[in-house]
Amino acid sequence: MPSLAIRVAVVEFQALFAKALCSVFSGDPEINVIGDYRTPVAAQLAAARPDLVILDIDGQTTDVAEAIQTCASAASGTRVCVLSTRVTPEIMQRCLGAGADAYIVKDISPAELIKAAKSVASGETYVDPRVAGGLLRRSTATSGRPDLVELSARESEVIKLIAEGLANKQISARLHLSEKTVKNHISRIFSKLNINARTQAAVHAIRTGLV
Repeated sequence: MPSLAIRVAVVEFQALFAKALCSVFSGDPEINVIGDYRTPVAAQLAAARPDLVILDIDGQTTDVAEAIQTCASAASGTRVCVLSTRVTPEIMQRCLGAGADAYIVKDISPAELIKAAKSVASGETYVDPRVAGGLLRRSTATSGRPDLVELSARESEVIKLIAEGLANKQISARLHLSEKTVKNHISRIFSKLNINARTQAAVHAIRTGLV
């Protein structure tokens, strides 16, 4: 096990699924599973000092916001990755607002879960694009466009399609733009919002109450 391996704690209400999650993470040499718990207990998590807490909110009896805050306060710099079966924008928004750094729907593959966990542990933010896209689509239907800070109308169109999971080539075809122009728009969006990942654009808007 590398000395700088990511210290992961799993908080999962169902023991069988907890062991399955631990098995998935233990298979990666860059991850050190330091424990699994049925509920988030502050004292236990503080003693474990995790870099990342994987928190399954399905079946938890604790208030979701309280559970997230308990996990986040385990140690300085602890990141929280929420798992759920629910592809629900409102629940994702509540989780992010409570301090979660990721919202992952459980139909993700083990390889994608590990990739997302590593990304979150390194300081990135992750949300399932289907959930973020749903929130942005609803906002567009209400207000006429995604209301994102300092973005032009075209940039707002681009960021909406990013949140829906479209690749640059698909965005190019949808908006009748060259791929180079799409890349330029994305570069300006990232610069304006001070982000460096596609999913962070939607997260920024959600967390700041813009959508």
